[in-house]
Amino acid sequence: MTGEQSAYRNPETLTEEQAGRMLASMNEVIRAGDEMRRLRAEMIQVFVHLGWTQEKIARLTEMSQPAVSKQVAKHREGGTPAATGLSLSLDQHDTPWLEGRLWGLAEEIAEAVGDTARCTPYVIAVARGRQRFTPRTVDELRRLVEEDLRRHRTELPAGYRDAYDTISRGLDLPPKTVPAPTGTPTASARRALACQVQRIHLQEPEA
Repeated sequence: MTGEQSAYRNPETLTEEQAGRMLASMNEVIRAGDEMRRLRAEMIQVFVHLGWTQEKIARLTEMSQPAVSKQVAKHREGGTPAATGLSLSLDQHDTPWLEGRLWGLAEEIAEAVGDTARCTPYVIAVARGRQRFTPRTVDELRRLVEEDLRRHRTELPAGYRDAYDTISRGLDLPPKTVPAPTGTPTASARRALACQVQRIHLQEPEA
């Protein structure tokens, strides 16, 4: 019994490695939360630029109207340039926009074929703030999407493959040749916008 108690006794302290593992997961959640809050704040400015009322923005963001008003006022007082270059055209070629289109395509594939899609875990990780867009992770997502398009070609509309081919050609260009338009939102906001614009286009009935 003494040996058993010794083997399973409660630790009096944590090792640095144990504490590091615990805090790493906490920090991941905290960072994701901070990033989502910053992205939401910027998207509020985008919606204002699109002419949406603060009441509508508050309803969609599940914020109080005074909180939305505070965000708008903070944006104006900070002298942040308005999103004068904002465009919702699908045919844009800067890297964040193309990455957002790829993200939107992956979400559509994941929704269409469910857990059997190779890109589903990636999509879930992005939604939970656990996956960031870097050259390495974007290459990984491209590989997963291409594999899903091949494995599920009979289940997915031809437009999905066409969209992927266009996105891939754009991402293969040197970034310096396709700069983002001036006066546009940040890369994170452009990805989020492109994701939704791509999904809207994919959901349209094929001619």
